[in-house]
Amino acid sequence: MHIMELADFLTKEQVVTDLKASDRWEAIEELIDLLVANGQVDSDHREAIVSVVKKRETSMSTGIGFGIGIPHASTDLIDDVTGAFGRSRGGVNFDALDNQPVNLVMLFLVPQGQFQKHLHTLAKIAKVLHKKEFRKSLEEAEDAAEMYQIIRDAQEI
Repeated sequence: MHIMELADFLTKEQVVTDLKASDRWEAIEELIDLLVANGQVDSDHREAIVSVVKKRETSMSTGIGFGIGIPHASTDLIDDVTGAFGRSRGGVNFDALDNQPVNLVMLFLVPQGQFQKHLHTLAKIAKVLHKKEFRKSLEEAEDAAEMYQIIRDAQEI
């Protein structure tokens, strides 16, 4: 079974270096807007996808500690796994498990019925983001291209 890597479904256009969001709901909308802008999500489906991610987030915050949030959901409105990565310099209130603001947000969308298949991907994303050096280099990167390169390089780990 192929476990996807972050770089398998991210492009540098799907990386935001400076999220404007102040809370997790705004962050989710901002990252989904980016996917719409990049043609990953049909604009007609934006509201439905925002709603399914928010519903999942309401059941339990995906702020997993260490300044990381991984909002995710499965939906029949997409055909392939997709995602967007955002960095917040000021920190986003994510109601995280450790009550700390979130600086790195990885939004992850999976086609309906494929979530089991992608649980390993989600676990892998969480594991990579738990690496302190990786987070630090992302937080210090100059721009989206550099952040994307760091994400690509992390695959070698």
